Amino acid sequence: MKIVEVKHVQLRLPLKSPFVTSYGVLKEKALDLYLLYDEAGNQGIGELVSFEVPDYIEETIENSRHVIHNFLFPLLGQTDIYHPKDVWQLFQGIQGNYMAKSALETAVWDLYAKRQKRSLVTYFEETRQVLPVGVSIGIQPSISQLLKIVQDYVAQGYQRIKLKIKPNQDYEPLTAIRQQFPELLLMADANSAYSWEDLPLLQRIDTLNLAMIEQPFHQRDFVMHQQLQKRLHTPICLDENIRSLEDVQTAYALGSCRSINLKIPRVGGITEALRIVDFCKEKGLIVWLGGMFESGVGRALNLQFASQSIFQFPGDISGSDRYYYEDIIMNPAKVVAGTLKVPKGEGIGVKLDWTTIERYTYSSNKFLL
Repeated sequence: MKIVEVKHVQLRLPLKSPFVTSYGVLKEKALDLYLLYDEAGNQGIGELVSFEVPDYIEETIENSRHVIHNFLFPLLGQTDIYHPKDVWQLFQGIQGNYMAKSALETAVWDLYAKRQKRSLVTYFEETRQVLPVGVSIGIQPSISQLLKIVQDYVAQGYQRIKLKIKPNQDYEPLTAIRQQFPELLLMADANSAYSWEDLPLLQRIDTLNLAMIEQPFHQRDFVMHQQLQKRLHTPICLDENIRSLEDVQTAYALGSCRSINLKIPRVGGITEALRIVDFCKEKGLIVWLGGMFESGVGRALNLQFASQSIFQFPGDISGSDRYYYEDIIMNPAKVVAGTLKVPKGEGIGVKLDWTTIERYTYSSNKFLL
């Protein structure tokens, strides 16, 4: 197939409530849609999820756009694509910029599946139709408010709670949750907020029977994570460290973690994500799927990918109404008894709601390749 045209739509979706992490406060999510068209007029949809500030990783939505338009478009337009995995090879000469690559690579997967009139999920092995899901909670202003939020999510059936933490807002809120919900599958996400000097605190947190502690140290520090994992019973999960299969191999060789939070955009797309899944399966590493405040487009992709049987730990794939007042697809995902259904339609299985998209769009352009 030949990609001949791209439509680029830039949107901002306001969050229902501010989401607080050790990085800062997120009140709305900027995101871009890339709609790829082949020579027969078929459409594939990809979502660019980079943040506006380089605090999660170094990539921002503005530099992602620059790389896509100036470097990836020319590569995509000059080549006949026979399989989506060709795009992974095509983009290898561009260093980093994984979220930029993912926006186009996932759109090609969607387009490829639609051309074959197949659901994307049919390209994965041992899939399920309904998935248990978890939810991520930002740092709250008070423990009483936190417990109320947790209680609400437990009542909705969410099967795992992840709490964002940072120094001075960690042990006490986690302890309060554990005391009120002694059997709850609970984990903590530090987003690189700690250093080796915080070892005594992390060892206190280690006593709370958590499922895992996610990304306590710097995003490129494999050695200190290895030293910490040797001193904790709780599994360490790496998130920001993981950009490629090679990063997972490094973490495994060093013993830096026992779990991987896999985010498709952060590793450059589906092809690299599949390579990581195969390695985790071979080595017995826990792997689960994280989220990036995706719209219904990225959420549908995540649900289809997470339908693979290796994903037994409930991922961060909550319902659309968890974060947003409105979604940009028809029939947004809704949690029922702590589960979400995997979309079944062609490609990623969703149809865009253009009325809602136009309401939140602030820029739209077309490009001929």
